[in-house]
Amino acid sequence: MYHKGTGCGQGFAARGVKAAAALAGAALLLSGCSSDDSGKDKESSGQPVKQQPKGTDPYWVNPDGNAAKQVASYEEDGKKDDAELIRKIAEQPVAEWIVPENAEEQARGFTEAAEKADRDALLVLYNIPHRDCGQYSGGGAADGNEYRTFIDQVAKGIGDRKTTVILEPDAVLHMVDNCTPEEFHEERYDLLKGAIEKLKSLKNTKVYLDAGNAGWKNPDSLWEPLKWSGVEQADGFSVNVSNFQTTEASTEFGKKLSAKIGDKPFVIDTARNGNGAYTKGKDSWCNPPGRALGEAPTTKTDDPLVDAYLWVKRPGESDGTCRGGPKAGEWWPEYAVGLAEAAR
Repeated sequence: MYHKGTGCGQGFAARGVKAAAALAGAALLLSGCSSDDSGKDKESSGQPVKQQPKGTDPYWVNPDGNAAKQVASYEEDGKKDDAELIRKIAEQPVAEWIVPENAEEQARGFTEAAEKADRDALLVLYNIPHRDCGQYSGGGAADGNEYRTFIDQVAKGIGDRKTTVILEPDAVLHMVDNCTPEEFHEERYDLLKGAIEKLKSLKNTKVYLDAGNAGWKNPDSLWEPLKWSGVEQADGFSVNVSNFQTTEASTEFGKKLSAKIGDKPFVIDTARNGNGAYTKGKDSWCNPPGRALGEAPTTKTDDPLVDAYLWVKRPGESDGTCRGGPKAGEWWPEYAVGLAEAAR
């Protein structure tokens, strides 16, 4: 039976209404400036956000992300302690979730900014039809043709620039748990296979198909659907996206899956798993209290099957309108502070 604790649906970033803002942000990335609420461009106050060492973490740190802006805001308000806590997030690379309305422009803007900084872009594509079973992050492309156009636009925007793509969080898992009605399964398998084929045709793009999380106790039911979705043609798969399962549990889960699909490597979302999963009350996956930032993003995992620890779910962005949170994907500074404070 589907429930939010084991499937994700985790209030992924449903950002369709933010397309214009995203484009403006992408343009600002290339100029190296940020904007305040009055619309005046300004340099970030205090110590600027820097890139991580390329040898340890090749992914791009967005100097104009929500966390970086929050650092500047707290510094201006004299809230130095909170600013330093949010800096823990601002100085790590986090994934950019592509808004479908302007997919090509965003993909180009983010990958060009990453290339300019001599880093790799990290993107999430989350636009599969019938997404999230109509829950907090419900939506997605209207039909298969619209989705294929979306993938084509993203691919055109990426071009030959070095990019890693996390493909469709929960799309496979929600077929396995029948949250997505069976009548849509055949099309979804075809769309995922087509997306992998298109993205892998690019010169420097890696693709990781999402494979759920360790809260799904038995991975045996997942490996065949992953194969039907084209995982063998991808670079690997992702686990724990937007979830809170520990890195240890996620590694064990990933290795069980990997053994079934040709020892494919995988990446783990460690953005908020520092204290593991919350197990109390209803909707334990949604903005749970007491969680903490997990391992910093890196490709140095000391495990040949784990390609990277990544921050895919952006720490500080809401899972949905639960526990006092804003809409899914919206920045929530108080929650961000809590994540960073708990990671001390």
